Amino acid sequence: MQKYSFSGHDTFACRQFWLKKGYDFYSQNRPFSEHDALAQMGVGRNMVTAIRYWMLSFGLLDANNQTTDIAKYLLADDGKDPYLEDMGSLWLLHYFLVKQEHASIYSLVFNELRKERVEFTRKQLVTFLQKKCQERQHNVTEKSLDQDARVFVSSYLRPKGRSGNLEDMFSALMIDLELLQETGATEINKEKMYKIESRARTEIPSAIVLYCILQENDSNSIAFNTMLVNPHSVGSVFVLNRDGLTKQLNQIAATYPDITFTDDAGIRELQFIKRPDPQTILDNYYAA
Repeated sequence: MQKYSFSGHDTFACRQFWLKKGYDFYSQNRPFSEHDALAQMGVGRNMVTAIRYWMLSFGLLDANNQTTDIAKYLLADDGKDPYLEDMGSLWLLHYFLVKQEHASIYSLVFNELRKERVEFTRKQLVTFLQKKCQERQHNVTEKSLDQDARVFVSSYLRPKGRSGNLEDMFSALMIDLELLQETGATEINKEKMYKIESRARTEIPSAIVLYCILQENDSNSIAFNTMLVNPHSVGSVFVLNRDGLTKQLNQIAATYPDITFTDDAGIRELQFIKRPDPQTILDNYYAA
């Protein structure tokens, strides 16, 4: 059982271009030097710590400070999307963030909390995290959990106001996915309420959905509900409703001759006559 991990981001959500900065620094394969990192990344000391944290959390850096294959694939100067301008790359990174579980809050929210409640306050999110930690006898301070909850919200919520630094407000990497919305405030203590609502999300590229399905399942036949509700499934990670997943699977079956989607007689499943190679799926997506 993987140990929960909270904090390490120094209260910074991952910003635009941070992953590219981190990749360019760590891909040099030399011993870490805080002075070098400060100079080359052009950010403050706390931000250097945060960049390493997010590189680890997205699966772009391993525990030995070595960049991973997917990091090189995406972020190298000759990579597929070094500045993350393609929305498919952001959905892919979101999948890795949840799947890696280095930053536990993302896996816990998308795989578990969302199934308990669609709407929640930050305090309710912290209470949920405390409960999960107690179940595993994992000691963590309420302050750490509250900081994680704040960073989670700022990572995905598109700001409404115009107070503060506009660059900071709109620089979070994942806000364009629009997975989190503010829905108002509670009547009693006026806490802000947030919502992660299952939707069709037809904007997600079907190739990215297929890649993630292949990563999570090695069978030649995958039940619809497995893809909809299982932990780390595309339904859970991408917050898809039944109609949205059905449309994605129909699109996949229409695009790939060796894949069929059965939706009759009470049987709904994706079937592979021949399983495609996940890397080829990505290659073809970025070549289009």
